[in-house]
Amino acid sequence: MLTAGDVLALERSIAAESLADFVKMAWHTIEPGQPYVHNWHIDALGDHLQAVAAGEIPRLLINIPPGTMKSSTTSVFFPAWLWGPAGKPHSRFIGAAHEQTLATRDNRRTRLLVESEWFQTRWPVRITSDQNEKTFFETEDRGFRQSSAVRSMTGRRGHFIAWDDPINPEDAHSPTARETAIRIFTETLPSRMVDPKTSAIIIVMQRLHQDDVSGYILENDFGYEHLCLPMEFEPDRKCYTSIGFEDPRTKEGELLFEERFPREVVERDKKVMGSYATAGQFQQRPAPREGGMFKRSDFEIVDAVPVGCRWVRAWDLAASVEKTSAFTAGVLMGRTPKGEIIVADVARDQVSPSGLEKLLRATASMDGVSVPGSIPQDPGSSGKYQAKALISGPLAGFNYKASPETGDKVARAEPLAAQVEIGNVKLLRGDWNKAFLDEISMFPAGKNKDQVDAASRAYGELMKSKPFNWYVGGGTDEAT
Repeated sequence: MLTAGDVLALERSIAAESLADFVKMAWHTIEPGQPYVHNWHIDALGDHLQAVAAGEIPRLLINIPPGTMKSSTTSVFFPAWLWGPAGKPHSRFIGAAHEQTLATRDNRRTRLLVESEWFQTRWPVRITSDQNEKTFFETEDRGFRQSSAVRSMTGRRGHFIAWDDPINPEDAHSPTARETAIRIFTETLPSRMVDPKTSAIIIVMQRLHQDDVSGYILENDFGYEHLCLPMEFEPDRKCYTSIGFEDPRTKEGELLFEERFPREVVERDKKVMGSYATAGQFQQRPAPREGGMFKRSDFEIVDAVPVGCRWVRAWDLAASVEKTSAFTAGVLMGRTPKGEIIVADVARDQVSPSGLEKLLRATASMDGVSVPGSIPQDPGSSGKYQAKALISGPLAGFNYKASPETGDKVARAEPLAAQVEIGNVKLLRGDWNKAFLDEISMFPAGKNKDQVDAASRAYGELMKSKPFNWYVGGGTDEAT
């Protein structure tokens, strides 16, 4: 018969072998009265975090829906597990979030766990009395757990740095907020490590935008292991990782955590959240697979255009050749006698200022002098000067005009989106189709918006009650 000492020894052994089992055992210390509900994804989280602790995964990116214990497992139980079952009371753990209150919440919960009678009976890790605060506490072995808003992450360095939710969901569509988060990721986090060679960074978040921190990591080769677990299984995005893990689900739409999020709850929440939030927060991709404002299935690709279209070429301008810079895009759009909209061509490139002039001139020459064109005029005197210089320079002799943009990008795209939704917008088959559909179906959550901006401008010009010198083009075949 097992003695009390035998039971404690067995629990210590089990917890040392499995972070997920430690979570089960310790749950009651921070969530008294709340029953623990286990699921296979907790095992997956635990296995990957243990691989981080063992030095097998120095950089880990976790994309997982909210409400699935991602913060508790990573930022509460994991640091306590390091100090206790893993036998590393010297470990220094920095838990960061986009705001201090969230980081402090998890710091406090870790402290409650470590100081609980249950934990101390099994792993007597002592917290020093002179360093025991809500935002920072230290063990007698000089390990510590610190909470920090990433903007103020200075001074101390950690063996493990966990950044939980780098950006507030309300700020996800703010370029400034996203750029700030990426700057912190590239400049601040690497400087907070005890040892650049062995210290680990863990990013835990739900996807909010194509250009969020996760998107930046996935777009570049930064050596991050990616654990991605959507709420509903998508076979073409099945997750595999280097430690031998693979998502155990096999059927399209199979749920991640059915006991906590059953089908009726998921469907209820999807209706409230809408397609964008569902795509990011539930499915861990920044836009719906079928499209957001613009759905791929709503575009028909045709092989010819009807006779009598009214044409315009509209542009969205940029002037940089940097890999991460915006593109310059010019969309040729027509309106048929029946009122249908045809996108016939997209000119698009990352160009220098001189390259911009060449692109505009070459495209206008291809369209011909009879096809009117429209370019945006940025606010202020410099914007007016640039527009005047382009129209009197490379566009001289062509039927072009400039005008300021009004409203934000989404507002400008809404009239075109309404036409797309009713199936009134067609694409002429061409090499540019894929890039155009890839971008427009991600809008407004996608990184690039140049083709959408140009298309929105073109549609706006076509719909004006007093068009300018319209060319009614011919055509040899009716579109079918």
